[in-house]
Amino acid sequence: MIYFDHNATTPIDDRVLEAMLPFLKTFYGNPSSLYRQGRIVRSAMDSAREQVAALVGVQPTQVIFTSGGTEANNLALTAIKPQAALAVSTIEHPSVSEPAENLSHQGHDLKLIAVDHNGLVTQQALDKIIKFKPTLVSIMLANNETGVIQNVANYAHQLRDKGILVHTDAVQALGKIPIDFNQLGVNMMSLSSHKIYGSKGCGALIFDKDVSLKPMLLGGGQQQGFRAGTENVPAIIGFGKAAELARLELAQRAEHSLKLRTLLEDHLATIPGIFIFAKNAERLPNTVQFGIEGMDGEMLLMKLDQKGVAVSSGSACASGGGKPSPVLAAMGVTPELAKSAIRVSFGKDNTKAEINQFIELLKNLINPD
Repeated sequence: MIYFDHNATTPIDDRVLEAMLPFLKTFYGNPSSLYRQGRIVRSAMDSAREQVAALVGVQPTQVIFTSGGTEANNLALTAIKPQAALAVSTIEHPSVSEPAENLSHQGHDLKLIAVDHNGLVTQQALDKIIKFKPTLVSIMLANNETGVIQNVANYAHQLRDKGILVHTDAVQALGKIPIDFNQLGVNMMSLSSHKIYGSKGCGALIFDKDVSLKPMLLGGGQQQGFRAGTENVPAIIGFGKAAELARLELAQRAEHSLKLRTLLEDHLATIPGIFIFAKNAERLPNTVQFGIEGMDGEMLLMKLDQKGVAVSSGSACASGGGKPSPVLAAMGVTPELAKSAIRVSFGKDNTKAEINQFIELLKNLINPD
């Protein structure tokens, strides 16, 4: 199989699995237990917290482990004050947009931050939000569908000058571009392990001293009281190892992905009727989303699957609904073109030969004669 859907999930790195295995069998103690077995597990988990913190330039005490990026995003939105206003961009992942909508039903004023045809938040849209005076604003760092990278540092500087809390969903950006929490100037940042060759079921929320979070889970004092429940130790250990590898191999992975992206886009440019979304915007080096005039994206996806190629039509968390992508709709893409969308997202082990094979299959499926 040719796997071109790394924005949905990545395979566990063998080195990550090796780090996890002892904590699935040998070191099974509860990290809250005081005896030796528990202390060993606690120490390993603390080391993993340090590894995740190092990847984004924060202190370990700023890391709250969660069940994934979705929980981290939901937890971040608990920082809003009672009845206060909030704003999120129109291209957010459903794990931000849906909780925000739910908060609006609970009496919070909600404003959506518009983007341009490249999927970028504009200064005009940001100025409108500043006048709205929300307590909290959430703008993702890199979009999971188009790969477009937002200038979050610029937005955060302006918003925080007005006393507004800023959260960024950095799940897709992690391990693909350099991320420094303090340089971005945000108050909160969401991360996920299975996007960087760690296991599923583990993520983290990074937060600073200005944030007042409300725990979503009660019943224990774990993780400074912010997230009750016995920690998923093997997954956390894996997240730590994956974060360490991502930090050490970041430049190499990004360079490799960019070469593959350039090759793919050069090939796509030779096929009539193909439109690459946000082609002129700064994007993740591993992501290409394109539409094909007159094609149904999900039908093409299934045909590629039958040929042994795994791609996506958009967000894995929102696929299968039969509706055009809200992200592409926010960018002004027509419903017809949006429904033809295919997303290709590379990983560290993909090859140029796989791209050449994919292009030949794509051409044959678009023009079977």
